[in-house]
Amino acid sequence: MMQSLHILTLVFYTSLFHFLAISRSQNQPNYFYNQQKNYEGSSDLIDLKYHMGPVLASPINLYIIWYGRWDPNHQSTITDFISSISSPAPYPSVADWWRTVTLYTDQTGANVTRNVALSGHFHDAYSHSRYLTRLSMQSIIKNAVTSSNKRRALPLNYSNGLYLVLTSHDVQVQEFCRAVCGFHYFTFPSVARVTVPYAWIGHSGAQCPGMCAYPFAWPGGGTPPRGSGIMGPPNGDPGTDGMISVIAHELAEVSSNPLINAWYAGDDPIAPTEIADLCLGVYGSGGGGGYVGVVSKDSWGNGYNLNGVKGRKYLVQWVWNPVRRRCFGPNALD
Repeated sequence: MMQSLHILTLVFYTSLFHFLAISRSQNQPNYFYNQQKNYEGSSDLIDLKYHMGPVLASPINLYIIWYGRWDPNHQSTITDFISSISSPAPYPSVADWWRTVTLYTDQTGANVTRNVALSGHFHDAYSHSRYLTRLSMQSIIKNAVTSSNKRRALPLNYSNGLYLVLTSHDVQVQEFCRAVCGFHYFTFPSVARVTVPYAWIGHSGAQCPGMCAYPFAWPGGGTPPRGSGIMGPPNGDPGTDGMISVIAHELAEVSSNPLINAWYAGDDPIAPTEIADLCLGVYGSGGGGGYVGVVSKDSWGNGYNLNGVKGRKYLVQWVWNPVRRRCFGPNALD
């Protein structure tokens, strides 16, 4: 299936590669807690369309590139979330949440896959410094698949591979904390030799938790006012728990729109509004306008809306359900 992605890319996007790389960086949605345009209720105003491109219908082999210096406990929180996508857990679960993503199909009627397998790790100790551009992510992927240490190198899987570049708290990325918390795209053959989908997400804990880890941190820092809605992170770290929802956001969108020519609203592929963009800031029924919605609390008062493997709990934003025509999650009250 990824071979067809490669062909489609060469036909439709060769002349647009560098233009899109620049333009998309200027049009990503902002994650500020009070600036979301969301549609928790059913709406006929959403012009979400299918643009005839592929979705990730084959079982996904997901490869994580840990860029920078990582706390093993934070890595475990993230890898357990990835494992939860295709593993059973008490309802409402991460796997239940992913079922909404699998409602999206390609022109053959094939759905986004339910099977996401964590298939490899690569640890990159700042090979491209602590200051990265958006295009750096592709070079980092190339470094991971061409490492001279064959036992460490990731496979270059163009048939059903998906690469996730995660940067640690001390790595600065172009537009991180100013316009983006993460993004997804596809590699250029001129850089990585083939076209594969990938996503990048940064750890915001030391840089902008109020932007990229809300509602676990107050925008602007400092002590949140009473009634602000700030809640404790279910896995103990605001930056990592906030990162989980951005990872979920990007995985949903790269699976339903891997080449920026499948599922999105609007007519401009340079600045598409994708299935998770429509639901930014919505985690439960009634969410919107800075209110996350109705979510659960554990015995320590930490907020969550999904269950994962190993007893894990996560707070993950909803995505647009094309059948219900509304933002939806398995913890919905209706």
